[in-house]
Formats: sequence, structure tokens, C-alpha cells
Amino acid sequence: MIMKRLIFITLLLLGSELVTPQTQLTLEDCYEKARINYPLIKQKDYIAKAKDYSVSNVWNGYFPQITISGQATYQSDVTQVPMAFPGIVIERLTQDQYKIFADVTQTIYDGGIMGSQSGIQESINEIDNQKIEVELLKVKERVNQIYLGVLLIDAQLIQIEYVENDLNASISKLEAAYSNGTATKSDVDVLRAELLKTEQRKIELSSSRKTYLNMLSLLINENLNESTILSTPTQISFLAGEEIIRPELRLYSAQKSLIENQSGLTDSKIIPKANLFFQGGYSKPGLNMFKNDFDWYYITGIRFSWTLSNLYSYGNESEINQLNLQSIDAQTETFLLNTKITTNQQLQDIDKLKKLIDVDKSIIELRTSIKQSAQAKLENGVITSNDYIRELNAEDNAKQNLEIHKIQLLLAQYNYKITTGY
Repeated sequence: MIMKRLIFITLLLLGSELVTPQTQLTLEDCYEKARINYPLIKQKDYIAKAKDYSVSNVWNGYFPQITISGQATYQSDVTQVPMAFPGIVIERLTQDQYKIFADVTQTIYDGGIMGSQSGIQESINEIDNQKIEVELLKVKERVNQIYLGVLLIDAQLIQIEYVENDLNASISKLEAAYSNGTATKSDVDVLRAELLKTEQRKIELSSSRKTYLNMLSLLINENLNESTILSTPTQISFLAGEEIIRPELRLYSAQKSLIENQSGLTDSKIIPKANLFFQGGYSKPGLNMFKNDFDWYYITGIRFSWTLSNLYSYGNESEINQLNLQSIDAQTETFLLNTKITTNQQLQDIDKLKKLIDVDKSIIELRTSIKQSAQAKLENGVITSNDYIRELNAEDNAKQNLEIHKIQLLLAQYNYKITTGY
């Protein structure tokens, strides 16, 4: 009775381990999670908020600009009427004078300065954003390498299981033959030694898989364990000459936009400006200089200004802006050329890997047939265990090559997708 209870408890414990929930991920899941987890992504919110504040501050220039001032002075002399008039007494102004006033200026036309400044802030924001997107693209490349590295290890582990099954089957039959005196002990030992070597390979691959999963776990900020399942991505078809939509191109475009806005600012400096103004205050004396008392006053009107000295540097600044635009055009052309060279090479690699996979399949068919024949010969004592292991390893290598080429094909396809920006 006690033994039955112990068995029941043991089965329950084993069952609880067997139902441990498994994590299943796709490559697209990892892209998204790595993007969200990458520290730089937080800067996008900060950049957007800073841009909103900066643009708002620029356009605040269209609000009335108000300045409140005050002064108290003592002067060595004051204005006097140099002659006397019969029956009229003109009081002499005091030498201490006081004034408190408010200046209000309302821009009517600023020559486009605020519009250019706002555009500059927008362009700076876009430049910073696209720099982050360029870095995030590198994160996707790292995800590709790690994710598909795990899939390659998984395929190799599955292949090792097949090799172990073949070895165990051959060992069982050879042990029976040894018992019947038709095989030697050394033949059995050779197969057992090969089985142990296969177990070593499994340990090494399992350790590598754990290392890869740890790296992926850090990238996506999610706990992954040995039971994590990574779905195999679907193969992608591409055509040569597809449009390139990389974030670098949007970065160059934003840099050109920045220079164009700076050119607009340069133009604005040589355009006349106009604004309304109002000044009101309380002073002694007021606007009536002959009234030696505190009095309210105001002045209002329209003001026109044109800074002609900006014409001195206008030509040079315009030329600098044009040279900067040409420099960015050259960078864009260089980037597109290098990217097209890379994509052409990637397309050739994709085509090569597809052909290699077709050949791999033919090789596997032949190697499997040869191995099966060798297995039958081993059981009948025609060949030695070493001869059989040679053929078994040849089949194993052929299958390993197929899995490697499959993963290399997926990696080449998804790297091509990243290279083109899709």
C-alpha cells in the first residue's frame, strides 16, 4: 500500500514537470519585442516631445511681445525755453524724472523666419528619429542571426536523434549476433563508442542552444528556457531591382529638408519686417515736456525695418547651403550603389543556396540507400563496424548540409529583406 502511494506521488511530480507551459515565438514576434525593449526606442518619445515644445516656442513669436520697464533718473540739466513771454510763466522742469511703462510689439510680417525655424525643428526631429531607426535595423540583423542559429541547432539535434536511433538499432542486432557467435565484441564496442561521440555532440549543441536563447532573451526582455519553441519562418520570394526603402534614405531626406529650411532662414534675413507697437506708461514729465507733473501717456504705430548688412553674407551662406545639399546627394547615391551591390550579391547567394538544397536532397537519397545497404552487410558480417560508421556519418553529413543550407537560405532571404528595408 505504501509503495503504491509512493508510485502515485512520483507520477504526479513527473506529470507536473511534463505539463510545464512552453513558450512559442515567431521571428516577427522577436523583431517587435526586441524593438520595444531596445533602450534607444525610449528616445523617440523624448525627441517628439522636445520637438513639440520647440516648435510651439517658435510660433509663440506671433503672440504679442510685452515688456514692462521702469526707471528713475537725475540729470544735470533739463530743457528750458530761452526767452520770457509777458504774462506767461513757464515752470522749469525738475532734474529728477520717473517713468514706468509697458512696450507691446505685434509681428505683422517677419519675412518667413518663424516658418523656417519651425521647419528646422521638424527636420532635426526627423533626423534624430531616423538615426534611431538605423540602429534598430541592426537589432533586427542580430535577431536574425540568433533566432536562425537556434533553428539550425534544433535541426542538428533532430538529426542526431536519427543517428542515435540507427546506432541503437544496429547495436541491438549486433549484440544478438555477438551472442550467436557471428560478430565480435570489438564490432559492438565500436558502435557504442560512436554512440557516446554522438551523445557528446548533443551535449555541445544543447549548451550552444542555451547560450543562443540567453542572448535572445536579453534582446527581447523575456525569459526563455530549453522548452522554448521557435517557429520556422516561411521562405520569401524576391525580385531583382526591388525598391530600397531603408531608414538611411529617410535620414538623408531629412538632412536635405534641414538645409532647405536653413536656406529659407538665410533668405528671410534679407527681407523687410513689419510690426505694430504700443507703449503706454506713467511718468514725470509725460509727453508734454512743459508739464512738470506725473501723467499717463501712450504711443502707438507701425514699425518697418530692413537690415541691409545681412546682404554681405547672403551669397556665401547660400553657396554653403547648396554645397551641403550636393554633399548629401552624393552620400545618397553612394549608399544606393553600395546597397544595390549588396542586394545583388544576396540574390545570387539565395539562388545558389536553392540549387545546393536540390543537390543535397539527391545526395541524401543516395547516402541513405548506401547506409541501408551497409547496415544489412554489417548484420550479415560482410563489413566491419567501422565501414558501417563511415557510411552512417556520410549520410549524417549530407543531412546536416541540407539543414545548414536551409537555414542559410532563410538567413539570406531575411537579410535581403532587411537590406532593402522591407
